Amino acid sequence: MVGKIFVDEGTLGPPVNAETAVADRVNRVVALQPSYLPWLGYFEQMARADQFVFLDNVQFTRRDWRNRNKIRTASGWSWLTVPVEQKNKYAQSLRETRIDNSVNWPRKHREAIRLNYSRAPFFEKYYPYFESVYARQWEFLVDLCYETTAHLQEVLGITTPTLKASDLKTEGTKADLVLDLCRRMKATHYLSGELARGYLSEEDFQREGIALEYQGYSHPEYSQRYAGFVPHLSVIDLLFNVGDESRDVLTAKQG
Repeated sequence: MVGKIFVDEGTLGPPVNAETAVADRVNRVVALQPSYLPWLGYFEQMARADQFVFLDNVQFTRRDWRNRNKIRTASGWSWLTVPVEQKNKYAQSLRETRIDNSVNWPRKHREAIRLNYSRAPFFEKYYPYFESVYARQWEFLVDLCYETTAHLQEVLGITTPTLKASDLKTEGTKADLVLDLCRRMKATHYLSGELARGYLSEEDFQREGIALEYQGYSHPEYSQRYAGFVPHLSVIDLLFNVGDESRDVLTAKQG
């Protein structure tokens, strides 16, 4: 399998030949950390990319979006959090982060989703997959993130090839890591989230001949299970409420 970027069957979308991905000219690259049941903007970036890279070789950040996301409830919103082992592991990477299975988090997530979405229009169509996910034993957080993200990508009709930064042997941290990744992939454009404005240097990208872009996501409104619209939830909220039109909704009013 030398020269291939690959994962277990059923994850990460279309397989990509690493040598081809690096050698061929790539138009727009997006790189984001693997996350649990990401929000709409995550998939909008993925849909706009020619190549999408999971930043799996960066440090796990606490109280962030890597192991949790929000769902809609009658009172507003609530966290779905996957507990992870963190004691004395302050510098662990995302790839090294293990799930704390001493807590029955699958039951909590399963019950929370059923309680809050069982009467949503498309619950019966999409929920069985999540039931199967929570019936499995997961050791590493990234594997859970890859599996669920790949499924959501497929359901949303997003065909962007995906790769792992660790398989590209990238070097550096933060801005240097991103720039090295773009060099290796021969990127002409790098599309980033707004929060990266604080550490990415447009001048550095210009020197490499790479156009630096920012997403500027305009969050759409759609019909939710409860009265009053709550934005910035996991994309499963959109899926259970809107169904097959979810891709059109999350990319609406963009660009």
